[in-house]
Amino acid sequence: MHNPGTATPERFPARERFADGAQFIGGRLTQGTSGRTHAVVDPSTGEEVYTYEPASAADVDAAVAAARAAFPGWSSATPGERSDALHRFAAVLADRAEDFARAESLQCGKPLKLTREFDVPGTIDNTAFFAGAARHLQGQSAGEYSGDHTSYVRREPIGVVGSIAPWNYPLQMAAWKILPAIAAGNTIVLKPAELTPLTSLLFARAATDAGIPDGVINIVNGTGKEAGEHLVGHPDVAMTSFTGSTAVGKRVAQIATATVKRLHLELGGKAPFLVFDDADLEAAVHGAVAGALINTGQDCTAATRAYVQRPLYEAFVERTAALMETVRLGDPFAPGTDLGPLISHVQRDRVAAFVDRARAYARVVTGGEAPRGELENGAYYRPTLVADAAQDSEIVQSELFGPVLVVLPFDSDDEGIRLANDTPYGLAASAWSRDVYRANRATREIKAGCVWVNDHIPIISEMPHGGYRASGFGKDMSMYSFEEYTQIKHVMFDNTAVSRKDWHRTIFGDR
Repeated sequence: MHNPGTATPERFPARERFADGAQFIGGRLTQGTSGRTHAVVDPSTGEEVYTYEPASAADVDAAVAAARAAFPGWSSATPGERSDALHRFAAVLADRAEDFARAESLQCGKPLKLTREFDVPGTIDNTAFFAGAARHLQGQSAGEYSGDHTSYVRREPIGVVGSIAPWNYPLQMAAWKILPAIAAGNTIVLKPAELTPLTSLLFARAATDAGIPDGVINIVNGTGKEAGEHLVGHPDVAMTSFTGSTAVGKRVAQIATATVKRLHLELGGKAPFLVFDDADLEAAVHGAVAGALINTGQDCTAATRAYVQRPLYEAFVERTAALMETVRLGDPFAPGTDLGPLISHVQRDRVAAFVDRARAYARVVTGGEAPRGELENGAYYRPTLVADAAQDSEIVQSELFGPVLVVLPFDSDDEGIRLANDTPYGLAASAWSRDVYRANRATREIKAGCVWVNDHIPIISEMPHGGYRASGFGKDMSMYSFEEYTQIKHVMFDNTAVSRKDWHRTIFGDR
């Protein structure tokens, strides 16, 4: 069951590719069997653009069975064969880049210039990186570590991977889950967020068109409660990779523990933005606005807590507010739009409630409201700057996932670093200083998986992404991600021509 909705062909050029359903199992699109329907909504207008029948537990079973059937052939392919397939995949993605950009903007509300310049090129680059990395899945060199024995280490795929991706970067998160898994020889079942199924389906279709065998990549679009939990607990799924909130991550871990499977969690964040008094103020202001508002603030690495040393504090607040007020909200497909809507009205109202409660204990310097007029049907919220909140307040400690930056002052360097570490999270952070020793100290002492210096938000395929503490464990991207998607086997040879009687005699005596 599907309905193309009201989106024009210009906004949704690939709509005909979803005519056969929103499940991709064993190399083909199929309908879900849950007996219900779910709508994909354009968050900039509130209009339905596509409806589909979500996956049931039976659909998950079928996807896992397809992945399991494909595993022997794909895992035994040579690294060169998997690499060639991924290079072809990257080429197909590049040919279809505009379709991906428009579908991502439509379902997420992202400005088209963001999906064209960031999301889609980043995904193509990730695919090209893992195409090369597939040929470098090395074990460890052979050596004689125990007398007349030779040992070496094999790096092997795990099996069927069950992954769950969030709605904030549907295309990139699909790539981050799928690419290292299949480059290492695994097969995969991915459950995207039910709000944003479109680009994951396009991604799987592109992989099949590039020659990746049927069943290697499977997509089930359903609810977390029905499809997601069944996938995590499935006995034939050897590993679970989840990106999402810390609260849901705890539930995923609980379910995965019952079948003792490998677990990779990339969870929430509350990234500090630490500005020392010798920083370039204008650079820091521009970095804070870009870092806080990227993807309408719906980014687990977004700058959310700016700590500014006292001599720069008031100037930073004033200039950041002024720059935020120049940010243009609008239609994601309009060339002049800087900021789109949040993913839904529910999320917009959640962010607004955080800000409204903060008025009782902090200063809302700019923003703090939804726009009126032609944008009021969408899930828009103005860029918001909140100052003077207490460190232990809700708006400082909790993940909002919206276009809100909180600014607090600090005095000594020790205090600034202490405050930066004073949340449960540890995904990303940045430090702003002209002093290399000061910046280097911050990179050592801030407890986060990524610390930028005089920048905030860029990522690259060659370097790892992942958190500390309540932000989870394990790495996406880079060669480090193969540690998540492979298992290590020790192989040991007896090099002597006769049986090891002396060794046996030591254990069993002379018999």
